[in-house]
Amino acid sequence: MTLKETFDKAVTDSKQLTARPDNDTLLRIYSLYKQAIEGDAPDSGPSNPFDFVGKAKYDAWESLQGTSADDAMTKYVELIETLKKG
Repeated sequence: MTLKETFDKAVTDSKQLTARPDNDTLLRIYSLYKQAIEGDAPDSGPSNPFDFVGKAKYDAWESLQGTSADDAMTKYVELIETLKKG
């Protein structure tokens, strides 16, 4: 199975987790996914200063600046596998 296929399976598995991860873990899942699919975050985050969720998501994604798509996919898969095991 290729890395992309393993990643796609992990994305599907992430939607079927039995327990909802905590907010920090959800941000990690989000940021790794975005880095794997879209690459580095854009230069500016949300323009609404009261969009706290959007700001947190942007900051988490931006923290992965420079991480390759393959590395992000690998870390995503590892994180989802850890969550599946409980």
